[in-house]
Amino acid sequence: MTSPLTLEQLRRHALARSLFAPTTLAQALQLLAFVQADPLRAPARAQDLTLRHRVADYLAGDLERQYATLGIEEDFFVNYGFVGRAHHALMHPRKAHRRWSPARRAKADAVLAFVRERGEVHPREVDAHFDHGKIVNWFGGSSNATTELLDAMHYRGLLRVARRDAGTRVYAAREPWPVVGDKAEIATRMDAMVDIIVAKYAPLPAVTLGQLVRRLQLAAPQWAAERARALAHAKQRLPHAQVDGIDWYWPGGEEPASMRALPDNRVWLLAPFDPVVWDRRRFELLWGWTYKFEAYTPAARRTMGHYALPLLFGDRVVGWANAALVDKQRLEAHVGFADKAWARDKALASAFDEELARMAEFQQLDRDAATRIKRPRK
Repeated sequence: MTSPLTLEQLRRHALARSLFAPTTLAQALQLLAFVQADPLRAPARAQDLTLRHRVADYLAGDLERQYATLGIEEDFFVNYGFVGRAHHALMHPRKAHRRWSPARRAKADAVLAFVRERGEVHPREVDAHFDHGKIVNWFGGSSNATTELLDAMHYRGLLRVARRDAGTRVYAAREPWPVVGDKAEIATRMDAMVDIIVAKYAPLPAVTLGQLVRRLQLAAPQWAAERARALAHAKQRLPHAQVDGIDWYWPGGEEPASMRALPDNRVWLLAPFDPVVWDRRRFELLWGWTYKFEAYTPAARRTMGHYALPLLFGDRVVGWANAALVDKQRLEAHVGFADKAWARDKALASAFDEELARMAEFQQLDRDAATRIKRPRK
């Protein structure tokens, strides 16, 4: 008779399966299947902060620089990010919730013809040619109507992101997607998307599994009616166990009780959207405290800082750090702890300084251009 699975084993499983040995960028993207993107740089974009632990000798911006050679696409999955082309094809042809009016369809057709003629276009080229003007965006401000139309065309699969120019999407036209009407094929695709979710974020509490399957409305809104069946099927076919009254799920072929432990003298500063810490519910279950992402919280109400990076020490997330580039020449990190006793741990302090030196190299700075600020910024 096997012993019951423990929370400690789940924690080790969550870490070891996600923080695999550094490999090539192409291989890491294949293993991760999907990498969430975020435009904020604090001190680098989330996608770069995620990949730096999993890609040997990774430098900030490598994903953008090598994007065109990697066989990946920018698109929505459960969030916006980067996904392999085989996985990307599962979601299309995508039908958005809102239908276009004839006038808007005519504008999109004209833009698509323009993009096809040019090959690749920067949004400012489209705007200069069509002069679509401004629109009121969802939060009441003013947005460029051309940018909004290009975003909508990209979401519907009419355009793809060919590359980035100083962070701005450069678009190319996409050939029409084959129609998918076979119910069995749709079910197979939905199950495959659920498998991507589970492989990315496991071990998953049942509530989080349901939440992520619901978020497939971003990936494939046209198959919304399939989500309930896909979730029920996943719960039926995936390995699972109940730990402390909560059902947990993971991919077939994995044994959570046998996963290796991470080095106990190593620190990782993780992106807020890193798969290790993405699910705040799981985070609290595994590490016993509440982590908050406060980039969009008014400064006066922040308790952890603008862009707190969870601080993993061995197999424990013990605190967070806000790291920032100063004058593009120096990296500073303000540290906070879930338990103040960690602030006196000399092994942690030494390991943190080593991690900060690695982050400086990732930013193409000298290793000694990194400083740990002992007291967190208020």
